[in-house]
Amino acid sequence: MDLRKLKTLIDLVSESNISELEITEAEGKVRIVKAGLVAPGMMAYPMAMAGVAPAAVAAAAPLAAESAPEPVARVIKSPMVGTFYRSPSPGAKAFIDVGSTIKEGEPVCIIEAMKIMNEIEADVSGTIRRVLCENGQAVEFGQPLFELE
Repeated sequence: MDLRKLKTLIDLVSESNISELEITEAEGKVRIVKAGLVAPGMMAYPMAMAGVAPAAVAAAAPLAAESAPEPVARVIKSPMVGTFYRSPSPGAKAFIDVGSTIKEGEPVCIIEAMKIMNEIEADVSGTIRRVLCENGQAVEFGQPLFELE
């Protein structure tokens, strides 16, 4: 696969909502994964490319620093598009804070969609490492809301 075609594919992935693209042709196979979505054990480039000649990879993206990979955190993702709220009402205490231990099924936030307040429950148990959204922020379907240990 020539570099022009490879660059076009990289641009396509980076500008779209897709997180991963894999193409197989007679010359070989190319897999492009958005940065931050690289599976453990894969080489991490700003756009990870497997099956591409080393010279093409070097020309397309610099190598990431070689260090021990950070453990992949579990996340609670938004099940819908809407507005994220950390507490059940303005001025009320947040459902959870950094360091809170939660159980599966426990309410963690509210997402307002079409003037309906939807209580979001944890789909995993753990300890909250980071809150990834601000109160009142618009969120997308599948957007990470909380990172757990």
